[in-house]
Amino acid sequence: MARQAQIRLLFFLFIGSPLHLIAQGLVASENAVEKWGVYEITLSGPTAGNPFTEVWLTAEFSSGDKRVKTTGFYDGDGVYKIRFMPEATGQWSYRTSSNVNALRGKTGSFTCRAPSATNHGPVGVRNTYHFQYANGKPYYPFGTTAYAWTHQPEPLQEQTLTTLKNASFNKIRMCVFPKTYSYVEEEPALFAYEEKGRTKRPNGSTKYEWDFTRFNPAFFRHLEKRITDLAKLNIEADLIIFHPYDKGRWGFDSMGMKNDLFYIKYLVARLSAYQNVWWSMANEFDFIKTKPREAWDVYSKAVVEADPYHHLCSIHNGTEYYDNWKPYFTHVSIQNGSTVEDFGRAVLLRDAYRKPVIYDEVCYEGNLPQRWGRLSPEEMTETFWQGVIAGTYVTHGETYRTPGDTIFWAEGGRFHGQSPARIGFLRNLLEQQPGPVELADPWKDHQTCQSDSAHYLIYLGKQMPSEWVFSLPKKGAPPTGAVFKAELIDTWNMTITPVSDTFRLGEAKDYRVYDEGFRKIRLPAKPYQAIRLTQIK
Repeated sequence: MARQAQIRLLFFLFIGSPLHLIAQGLVASENAVEKWGVYEITLSGPTAGNPFTEVWLTAEFSSGDKRVKTTGFYDGDGVYKIRFMPEATGQWSYRTSSNVNALRGKTGSFTCRAPSATNHGPVGVRNTYHFQYANGKPYYPFGTTAYAWTHQPEPLQEQTLTTLKNASFNKIRMCVFPKTYSYVEEEPALFAYEEKGRTKRPNGSTKYEWDFTRFNPAFFRHLEKRITDLAKLNIEADLIIFHPYDKGRWGFDSMGMKNDLFYIKYLVARLSAYQNVWWSMANEFDFIKTKPREAWDVYSKAVVEADPYHHLCSIHNGTEYYDNWKPYFTHVSIQNGSTVEDFGRAVLLRDAYRKPVIYDEVCYEGNLPQRWGRLSPEEMTETFWQGVIAGTYVTHGETYRTPGDTIFWAEGGRFHGQSPARIGFLRNLLEQQPGPVELADPWKDHQTCQSDSAHYLIYLGKQMPSEWVFSLPKKGAPPTGAVFKAELIDTWNMTITPVSDTFRLGEAKDYRVYDEGFRKIRLPAKPYQAIRLTQIK
């Protein structure tokens, strides 16, 4: 126990130090920063009273005719910071404003240089239904889930990062606040607020009393460190701002609207300059009974208005969908496993909302007794294929309960399942396409998708036909005489086998285009097969 206490003390001292960000290399040099990097201004100011509530600080950054106003924040110990993510190269200057003389009228300048090869910028929406980085590179969200990984012991967090480094996921859903839930009972080392006191409840648990007007900067520095760690792995941090998994243990789900909005303002001021941040207003918003439905409009508007860079923003549901068509939301985050269980379902919500759709919770691969935690690896992999061919996206989660180990879905750690490798295989296939895929004929053919008229994927799912007659939807098909090569893909065994024949398109018949000789592809008697077609002439 003494050893654990010593480790925790060192953890606090390290994370709590204002030098932490500099030690991690997050702060730009004095006069230069990459495009979409973080430029940080550090100022000394008052410590008397309550700097969190009594001091306001902003800065206007300018370059040519560009103007960006950002909000600063108090980082403790008399330190005030302003962070800025430049979205254009060239010379930038700034001037601060504040109600405190020591912080007002500070000026400076720096150079924004071209981004490095791995710096693609923040992710935004592309062509209504898809995503791309700011530099134009397509982004296909292949996410996973580890809700409370940043609240675990430091060695476990490092193990999580190692696991993610060796996997193919490029997004992770994670909570700002800690959670208490099935199989997740740990007490975090850090909390978001200054503690006023604690008592014991009759059941022996600890009751905390917080000062919701005073944040704990060490908590947020640690979160920023982990967001930066993810950025180094090219992983987007889908940050869950509120969730229902507090259950009165800490009280962060019932702070009241005034404190909620104060928290949002501080969170966005600290984190919006990080390019890999996404805002998820809530996980299972409808299960947070302390917040009425109309409050989510207020909260979502507050986030969007406080973020000068307009990061992606969504709200996740339990059993009741929110009004995802509202302008605060850039895309749709859905919990509903039935949408990706079979053909023709995933596309429906996309058509209804006319926004990118990510099925962020479709149940999890695992061995838990609960119905949401016991998908087979084949079922988990199948959900990704069903989502992708429909022009939507799916998020992974793993809930294997292994003696002596953690459950990744909540705590992070190591993967034990078989689906991550298969999901990575699909991601690689998708990234080999010239662009995002769409169903070629969403009215009648829910198995054939295309990125353009020269590139098709046909997914057969659980069906095991002995052969496939070469046939494409007439809509969007190339002209008669076009020649295609074919490859047979085993999505479970992760193999790609060339088909020896080539196929030449004949005349269209009844909304379909066939090979001129009506040739077929012989198939193995296995589920989860797919066919890739590429035009060669």
